[in-house]
Amino acid sequence: MSTETVAGARLGAPFWRLFTSSSTSNLSDGVMQAALPLLAATLTRDPVAVSAMGSLAFLPWLLFALPAGTLVDRVNRRTAMAVANVGRAALLAVLAVSVASGNASLPLLYVVAFLLGCAETVYDSAARAMLSRVVTRSQLERGNSLLTTSESVGNIFLGAPIGAWLFAVAASLPLWANSGGYLCAALLALTVGGHFAVDRSSGSSMREDMGEGLRWLAHHRLLRELMATSFFGAAIHSMTQGIIVLFALQNLGLDVHGFGLAIAGAGVGAVIGAMLSPRITRLVGRTNAMGAAQTVSAIALLLMAFWQHPVGGPLLYAVSAGAISMFNVQIMSVRQALVPEHLFGRVQGAYRTVIWGGIPVGMFAGGLLGGWLGLPAVFVVSGVGGIVVGTITWAVLHAHRHEMARAFDEA
Repeated sequence: MSTETVAGARLGAPFWRLFTSSSTSNLSDGVMQAALPLLAATLTRDPVAVSAMGSLAFLPWLLFALPAGTLVDRVNRRTAMAVANVGRAALLAVLAVSVASGNASLPLLYVVAFLLGCAETVYDSAARAMLSRVVTRSQLERGNSLLTTSESVGNIFLGAPIGAWLFAVAASLPLWANSGGYLCAALLALTVGGHFAVDRSSGSSMREDMGEGLRWLAHHRLLRELMATSFFGAAIHSMTQGIIVLFALQNLGLDVHGFGLAIAGAGVGAVIGAMLSPRITRLVGRTNAMGAAQTVSAIALLLMAFWQHPVGGPLLYAVSAGAISMFNVQIMSVRQALVPEHLFGRVQGAYRTVIWGGIPVGMFAGGLLGGWLGLPAVFVVSGVGGIVVGTITWAVLHAHRHEMARAFDEA
C-alpha cells in the first residue's frame, strides 16, 4: 500500500473513541480555565494570590512530566487515562461541595488546582502514547491534527464561555458539570478498543525506567537537537505572551472586549493551522513544512512591532498562532514516529520538561525587556530570534531527513 493510500485511509473506531474522550476532557479543561479564576476572584482581590493559582496549575508540568511519563510506560495507558479523569472528577466534586456549603477557601483551591494539574500530566501523556496504537504511522499527523483542533475548540471557543455562563448562574455549577464531564471522559476512554498494557517482564523500578528513557533521549541525536531548538523556540516565542495584553491595550488601541476578540482570533488561527498541517506537509515535505511554520510565526510577531493597528495586529497574532499550532502537530508526529512505543511516555515527559521550562524563562525575559526598551522591542527580539531558530530547525531536519522518512515508513 502506498504512503498516500495509507494516509488517506479512514481512521478507525478506536481513534474516534479516543478523540471523543479527549474532546470531552478538553471541553472540561476549558470550563475550568474560566471557572477557577472566577472562583479565586470571589475569595480574594489580591492579584498575586489569584495568579498563584494559575502557577500552581502549571507547576506539575515542570515537576512531574517525566515521572508521569514513566508511570504511563509501566501501566495500561487506557486505564491511566480513566483513573486520571476519575481523580479529577472527585477533586471537583469535593470543591463543589465546599463552594455550595460556603466553606471554600484559597488553600483548598490551591490544592485542587495543583492536583488537577498532576492528573493532567498523566492523562495527556497516556492519551498521546495511545495514539500510535490506534492509527498507522502515516496517519499520525492527521490524528494529531484532529486532537489539537479539538483541544483548541474545547479550551477557547466552547469551554471558557460555558464556564463563565455556568458560574454566573451558581459558583458551584461549573464544578459539578465538570466533575460529570471528566467522569464521562473516563468511561469513554475505557471503550477504546486495542491492547494498551505495557510489558513489565523486566521488573525494573521507576528510577531505572526514568534513567532508561533519559539515556535513550540523550543518545538520539535528532531528538536531542530538536529538543534544544524547541526550548529556545518556546522561550523566544513566549516573550510576547506575558506582555500581549499590555501591547494590545496600549499599542494596538484595543479595549477589553477587543482584546478578548483578538485572543479568540488567535484561537481561530490555531485551529486552522492544526487542520492544515497534514496537507502542508504533503505539499512541501515535512522538513520544509516544519522549518517554514516556525519562521512564519516569528515573521508575524516581528511585523506586529511595525504594524501597530487594531485590526492588523490581531490578524498577525492569529497568523503566528496558526503557524505555531501547525509546528506543534508536526513535531508531535515526529516524536511519535521516532520514539519506541514502550519508551514514549518517559521520553515525552523529559522532552516536555525541557520545553515547558523555556516558557516561564521567556515570559520573564519579555517582561524585563519590555520595561527596559518598550513593548515593541519585545516583538522585534522575539521575531528576529524566532527566524534564527526556525532556520536552525530547518537545517537540523534537513540533515536528518532520511532518518525521519524511514521512521514514517510502514513496516
